[in-house]
Amino acid sequence: MHFSTVALFGRYQDSGMDGPLRELAKVLEQAHVNVLIEQATADNTQVHEYPTASVEEIGQTADLAIVMGGDGTMLGVARTLARYNVPLVGINHGRLGFITDIPVDRSIDAVKSVLEGKYESECRTLLEGSIIRDGKVLTSALALNDVVLNRAGRGGMIEISVDYNNEHMYKQRADGLIVSTPTGSTAYSLSANGPILHPTVNAFLLVPVAPQTLSNRPIAVPSDGVLTLTLSEISRAGTGANVHFDMQTWSDLQEGDQIVVKKASHQIEFLHPIGYSFFSTLRQKLHWNIMPEVTDKDG
Repeated sequence: MHFSTVALFGRYQDSGMDGPLRELAKVLEQAHVNVLIEQATADNTQVHEYPTASVEEIGQTADLAIVMGGDGTMLGVARTLARYNVPLVGINHGRLGFITDIPVDRSIDAVKSVLEGKYESECRTLLEGSIIRDGKVLTSALALNDVVLNRAGRGGMIEISVDYNNEHMYKQRADGLIVSTPTGSTAYSLSANGPILHPTVNAFLLVPVAPQTLSNRPIAVPSDGVLTLTLSEISRAGTGANVHFDMQTWSDLQEGDQIVVKKASHQIEFLHPIGYSFFSTLRQKLHWNIMPEVTDKDG
């Protein structure tokens, strides 16, 4: 794959983002690549030496997007660029970095390798969620990590009825329910005791959040089906319910509203340096295989 135009995104809330962005842009220039800086990134970092463009304009003109920030930054960029089929490279300028996997101190060498064609490509599934009331679609949105139906405020539980391909699965009372992609299995789903799925697994996770009955356990279903979550009851003590599409929130749900979740028609393509390993990432981020030090007092 030849890259003639590369766009740069940065988590501009971080201080000192201008320096790494300029360094990356210089590397791209030296490789005779056209550089675009995403408009909000340029405005907030004062990196104005290069042409700027909106996310939509980048989708129409760029061959590659490099995202410097945390996973939250990557989620927003990925959802917007998905329909344009622009591959993404993630440089970790945040904390965990499951999908922004390149450490910032290795970013220059990694980008040079990608420009030389030395990379591995990986496609990730997205969710498309729609909120339906009385047969009418109120809103639809994409999610790379998860679609979450949960209670609003500190009130009582909500009751959720779940169907898969029009077949009833169960009804449960809980604080909420997470529908997660394999990518999202290391996000909110993980903190709710859901299992980790390898990115190539063709499945979605349903993970209850603080269910009333402990027998309500996470379950994986094939990703080619359609899930329908019906908000069958909101506790009188509660203040309502919300739906979250990654970081996008829809409030003020009503009893009887349905959230229909299915695989999106677009995928996200991530480019990784040669030698990238999902299991290596898990070992590093989750501190697997780190043995405690043994002292004399331990015998």
